[in-house]
Amino acid sequence: MKLLLLEDDEATRTQAVRMLTAAGHVVEACSSGNDALFMASDGDYGVLILDRMVPGLNGLSVLKALRAAGIRTPALLLTSMEGIDDRVEGLEAGADDYLVKPFAGAELLARINALSRRPPIADVAVTLTVGDLVIDRLKRTVTRAGTRIELQAQEFKLLDYLMQHAGAVVTRTMLLENVWSFHFDPQTNVIESHMSRLRAKVDRGFGKELIQTVRGAGYRIDG
Repeated sequence: MKLLLLEDDEATRTQAVRMLTAAGHVVEACSSGNDALFMASDGDYGVLILDRMVPGLNGLSVLKALRAAGIRTPALLLTSMEGIDDRVEGLEAGADDYLVKPFAGAELLARINALSRRPPIADVAVTLTVGDLVIDRLKRTVTRAGTRIELQAQEFKLLDYLMQHAGAVVTRTMLLENVWSFHFDPQTNVIESHMSRLRAKVDRGFGKELIQTVRGAGYRIDG
């Protein structure tokens, strides 16, 4: 796969190019945002790897300019800024993934390979709505009737999956494979216990119950 790498630190750039080339990729590298913007404008890359903090036109500005021009090439931001707000800003600017420095070469490679297998995030719904329940997948927030609902990470993942399939029955097997990444039945009540807590947070006190049990089949969320 052809990759574009924007990285102003020569040692990091050289090491990344060597590692990605050894993995079979074709890497074109540059150290300035202006060069990256020019090179990426033809859209002829599988993934863009952009250092957020280069001098001058930085990686975030390059990404915003590309997205404004309608270029949807999957993009990974490299940064030493690991705050949640920084991450959200990068994702909202159009990044598909975010990797904090210092990073392991194997993780960079794995994330690039993952990006190459999925559509750009701009093509994926950022918010999902069922009735008065709204989930923001970038900010990872949930509200119902305007009231903020705090969920644990696995509860958020479970709700996100249910809302992606709103109106349809999701089976126990679907949940195990797609929410827990289990390809076998662990013979535990992990789904039932998480579903019970999720229902208590999402439905209790709001009148209409959105999450329903479909006897003998699974679960469904419907507004």
